[in-house]
Formats: sequence, C-alpha cells, structure tokens
Amino acid sequence: MKRYDLIVVGAGPSGLSAAIEAAKRGMSVAVFDENAKPGGQLFKQIHKFFGSKEHKAKVRGFRIGEELLKEASETGVEVHLGATVTGLYMKKEVVVRMRDGMQHWKGDAVIVATGASEKMVPFDGWTLPGVMGAGAAQTLMNLHGVKPGNRVLMLGSGNVGLVVSFQLLQAGCEVVAVVDAAPRVGGYGVHAAKLARCGVPFYLSHTILRVEGSDRVAGVTIGRVNRRFQPVPGTEKRFDADTVCVAVGLSPMSQLFKMAGCQMRDDPKKGGEVPVCDQYGRTSVPGVFAVGDVSGIEEASSAMIEGRIAGVCAANTLGFCTEEEKTAALAAMEKDLDSLRQGMFAPQNRGKDFRTTEEGVKISESLLKKGYLTDTEVGTFPGVVRRSGVHPVVECTQNIPCNPCQDVCPKNCIRVGEKITSLPEVDPAAGCVGCGMCVASCPGQAIFLVDEQFEEGFAAVTIPYEFFPLPKAGTKGTALGRNGKPVCEAEVVKVTNTAAFDHTNLLTMKVPRGEAMKARFFTC
Repeated sequence: MKRYDLIVVGAGPSGLSAAIEAAKRGMSVAVFDENAKPGGQLFKQIHKFFGSKEHKAKVRGFRIGEELLKEASETGVEVHLGATVTGLYMKKEVVVRMRDGMQHWKGDAVIVATGASEKMVPFDGWTLPGVMGAGAAQTLMNLHGVKPGNRVLMLGSGNVGLVVSFQLLQAGCEVVAVVDAAPRVGGYGVHAAKLARCGVPFYLSHTILRVEGSDRVAGVTIGRVNRRFQPVPGTEKRFDADTVCVAVGLSPMSQLFKMAGCQMRDDPKKGGEVPVCDQYGRTSVPGVFAVGDVSGIEEASSAMIEGRIAGVCAANTLGFCTEEEKTAALAAMEKDLDSLRQGMFAPQNRGKDFRTTEEGVKISESLLKKGYLTDTEVGTFPGVVRRSGVHPVVECTQNIPCNPCQDVCPKNCIRVGEKITSLPEVDPAAGCVGCGMCVASCPGQAIFLVDEQFEEGFAAVTIPYEFFPLPKAGTKGTALGRNGKPVCEAEVVKVTNTAAFDHTNLLTMKVPRGEAMKARFFTC
C-alpha cells in the first residue's frame, strides 16, 4: 500500500488547484482521475471566463487548464490517469482501479473533487441515438473535433445550455431552438443575447413532448406548459432536427462521501445530495475535504478557489503550514471567492425573481423571455450612451461578477467600480481611441464600438466575431439586430485580430447611420 500526505480524487480545476497549493507547502500529493486526460471540464471550455484578472477573467478555459497542469508538474504533483477511485474507506484508505488491477493507497488527508454528472429528462424518444447531454456534445466538438449533428435543438437555458448552443454554432451546426420549461432564461443574459442575434429562437414555458425517429432522431415536437409544467393541448410545434442536447442541470457525484461515512444532506440549491462541510471544505470526517461541484454546483472559477482553500487547510491540518500562514493565505482567497458569489446569480439567490438590478434599473423582460433586449430597453442601461466619434456601447444588463472591460481600457472609458457585480458605465467624456480591447475582452461578447460619423450618411459598428470563414473587407451582406432579424444592408470594412484579442476577431461593418444602435451581427 502506497502512502501520501494528500490524495486528491479528480484532476479537474478544483482538484488540481487543491493539489498545487498542498504541494507548494511540501506535501507529497497524488491525484487520481478516471479520464485519459487531466483538466476536467476546462479543456472543453473554449469560451472566456467571467470574473476579474484574479479569477482568470477573459482567459479561455482550456488555457487555464494548461496553466494548472504546468503548475502541478512544477510543484511535483503526481497525476495518475485512467485511475478510477472505487472506494474511500475508514482511515482514508483509497481503492483505485488501474490498468494492472485494483490498488490500495493511503492518504493522511483526502480531497474529493469528483465534480458532477449531467441530469437527464425522460420524454418519448429520449433513448434514440442523437439525444445526448450538452456536455457530451461539448466533448465531441471541443476535444475530438466532431460535429454532434447538423440541426440541433437545445433543452435548457441555463449557462451550460446557452454556452454549448453558441459553440454548436461555431462548430457549424444549426441550432433550431433553445427550449426551457421555465418561464425565463436561466443563464446569463449576455449568453442568451449572443445566441438571439445569431437568429436562434427561444421557447420559454415549453418542453419536449416527443422525439421522432426509428433508429435516430428525425424530428422534435415541443409544446407549451402551464404553471404546473403540464403540457397545454393545441400548442405543439415541430422542428426538423437530427440532434437533441439536454442541459437541465448537474448532479454532484458524491458517492465516495457516503462510503467514507460523511454526514450528507439533500440540498436542491447545491444540485442534490452533498456532504455537509464548512467554508473550508472540511466534511464531518476529519481529514476528508470536498471541493468543486461535488460540494455544490458553481462556476469553474469558484471551484478553483475552493480547491486552493482546501489545499491550504489540508496542509495546516497535517502541520505543513502554521495557523498564521494559513490565515494569511486564505484572506485573499476568501475575498476572491466572496466577490464571485455576489450578484443576482449568486448561489444564495437561486430561484429569486429579480425585477431590477442592484442600481435600480428595470431588468429587461424581453431579455428574460426572448433572449434579447429591445431597441427601446437598451438605452436605459448605464453602458449605453450616444456621442460623436467612436465609442463603446456596453450591453451588459445584469449584475454578473465581471470587470475585464474596466481593466483593459487604456482611456478609462468604462467603469465598473470596486464592486465587481456593478453594471458597467461608459464615461461619455472619455476619449475612446477605438482600440477594441474592450470588445475582445468581454466574456459575454456584449460590447460594441460605434462610430456614427464614419462616413457621410453611414456609421461603423465593430462587433466580436468568432466564426469561420472570416468575411473579407468589401464583403456585402446583412446586419442583424438584437433579435436576429435583418436590420439593413451592411458591408465589411475590416476584420482585425491581434494576440491580445485571443482569437476574438473584431468585424467592423458599415451601415446606414440611423441603424448604428440596432445592427449587432453580420451575415453574408
């Protein structure tokens, strides 16, 4: 039996973060993961993270994964892949199934970071090939370069459903609809808005009634549901589709804690049955910690900080750092974690029906029910101003923990303030130079540059653009509005990219001056 100071189960963002912090303090650390590649969900996440620079904001998930793996290697963490932990027993004995059979390992402390599994909803035809979890579709696209299908219907409007829907578009799929039984979009409004302006329709208060097909998906019929989530007869609508993605939530994979004898509780706000633990991830069994989605479903940024906190606490428990060193290390981490757990999407606010932002601005009903802001609603937010010359228009309308737009602007045109969840404000007096850094850095793709005096009778609108093939300067096409409907004819002026933009292209299109505040997407 091999013995380590710390055993970590799961090589995802929280597990690796915990292992790194423990190893930095001199602990011998072994990490087990059943997958062939470490990094967990990070390497499927090609989008940019929210938060601040302390939370890896505006950095793509797979880049963060690469950084964690490098740091783990440099600190001497042993990562064992293809290693499934099948048991966690008394005295922190871990049983691992590896290629050469079952092995027994012993840790003085154990951190469990097994993450979560996708939930599924049964409906007529749900077992047909072509019905899959959104995470499975993301794996096919972003890890293996395989399109899940050609015409896809997404069930679920939480962040997972919205993010994967956009990545389906990037992979060349057509997303025929986003469907959700809830009456409002569940994820960030900026994620919904970038889908809507690409022409993807939202069907809230709807659910899948049946999936057609004999040996694979051949069509999907949805219908409206009432307040009791029962189908309303006569509201059926059929879509030609060959794929159905399901994104209806995640369930913590907490089985190992039961085996270890940890106290458990069923907490719907955390996603299901989770171990009872304190703010440091310590469970009722001394020396056993829970971090990441297995202790409650949150974003990866929060999971990484949770992992770091548990790694420090494990080191302190075993005498690898003093109480004073622990307190000093945790002060900044807890502050960062607290900032991510603020705003209307904070864990403690799940299920609440917000009508206004923290600033008292009325939240867009159209955004919540249709996925987009109306042309009249958008002007009520502090990030939307009109002025002469080029200037940013920030269509971020919810209290989301994110501020890279403030950090990257060289002229301080955009202000979020000390509270990371505040709505971005545009200073109409600031001298925007049109560098586009704010457009490229926004994780929600909610910032645009507008120059209403570009040419006589014409304006220039610069939008974030992450699709291929890239249109060339001079290409003529159609500008789409926030609702994905045609607004006017448009011509591409230029498409720019630099290393600082990190693969977000800036497409500048020329449109009639009167349409500058409406045109938000370009299609040939």
